[in-house]
Amino acid sequence: MTFSSLGLSAPLLQSLEEKGYNKPYPIQSEAIPIILAGKDVMAAAQTGTGKTASFTLPLLQRLDNGERVKSKHIRALVLTPTRELAAQVADSVTVYGQHVALKSTVVFGGVKINPQINILREGVDVLVATPGRLIDLYNQEALKFSQVEILVLDEADRMLDMGFIRDIKKILALLPKTRQTLLFSATFSEDIRRLTDKLLKNPVQIEVSPRNAAAQSVKQSIYEVDKSKKTALLSHLISTNNWDRVLVFTRTKHGANRLTQKLQKDGISAVAIHGNKSQGARTRALAGFKANETRVLVATDIAARGIDIIELPHVVNFELPNIPEDYIHRIGRTGRASSLGEAISLVSADEVKFLSDIEKLIQQTLVREIETDFVPSQPVPITHLTDRSSKHKAAKKPTHNRKNSNHTRSSNRPKKRAY
Repeated sequence: MTFSSLGLSAPLLQSLEEKGYNKPYPIQSEAIPIILAGKDVMAAAQTGTGKTASFTLPLLQRLDNGERVKSKHIRALVLTPTRELAAQVADSVTVYGQHVALKSTVVFGGVKINPQINILREGVDVLVATPGRLIDLYNQEALKFSQVEILVLDEADRMLDMGFIRDIKKILALLPKTRQTLLFSATFSEDIRRLTDKLLKNPVQIEVSPRNAAAQSVKQSIYEVDKSKKTALLSHLISTNNWDRVLVFTRTKHGANRLTQKLQKDGISAVAIHGNKSQGARTRALAGFKANETRVLVATDIAARGIDIIELPHVVNFELPNIPEDYIHRIGRTGRASSLGEAISLVSADEVKFLSDIEKLIQQTLVREIETDFVPSQPVPITHLTDRSSKHKAAKKPTHNRKNSNHTRSSNRPKKRAY
């Protein structure tokens, strides 16, 4: 199958050809014809599967040759949960729409609002926005919604997780009732399904991968280690394996700052990206990481949404997320498109409940490893994919023989304690 067989117009095909894209991914093959037909869509797709192009391409085609946009109006609205994702989607709109006569822009918080007001004064065909800044612009009478033909909610699950439901409902009340609505989400929680019951009209549901599945292109494993030695182990793994680009996740902003400082003291170039950083600092940090000027990018979950780097070989969970679905989002930063990736989690005994929840979600027992010089004083208890794992209320040393335990361990790497 080719992009031309999906019914895309010549200008869009030209943009795809110039980017070297000639074969659509499954989500694109399924979604593009349906969106071109004007139907509502509810789509689940893993990150790195071409999701953004699956809605930007048909959106641009449907708007092309349509009515002229009025002052302060927009014709298509794409809502995203974070600034980084908004910028990424806006870049895609620009790239794919370079040969069509449509205007687009992106608005988000953390930067001055007046330049955004000035751009919107002329009207734009496609507006990519975060919910908070969009409402600010509306309240300042810089924006009108009566011309909106298409609404896209990108990473809707994350928007709900981040508490945007009230903002989203406020925005929905302002939009025309007659419109095409497209909802994209990595996972379909019950909250998402309740939202779609009111938001979408007879939607076509697209699911190109199993629900809550991790990408098959990502090799996953965990390193058992005491919490106090996690930073030293991370520095050791980066240095001895000569990793040149690593995305590391922490649970908190302060934790990201502390880890960054410790890595820098170890001679490893690192920078943190999180919600307390200004938009300029976040943009510079991401640009330096993409350009290989920085070896390690330390991020919180929210800040990492929208990080789109095709060749990102390593993701490290310095701390496991307490929401198991976030594990899928994190490791989805690597192994994108046709690239292979590796996701490593540094797990201490007190995180066994988080580990168990993650393994149940992905229905996979993760490979365990222990580095020779970092043998934990308190091993991580054995986990199971059944309810037996719920018995581990506290992290205690197991009394059974670990050699004969039924979980998986890697034993083919050098310099590691064998089991």
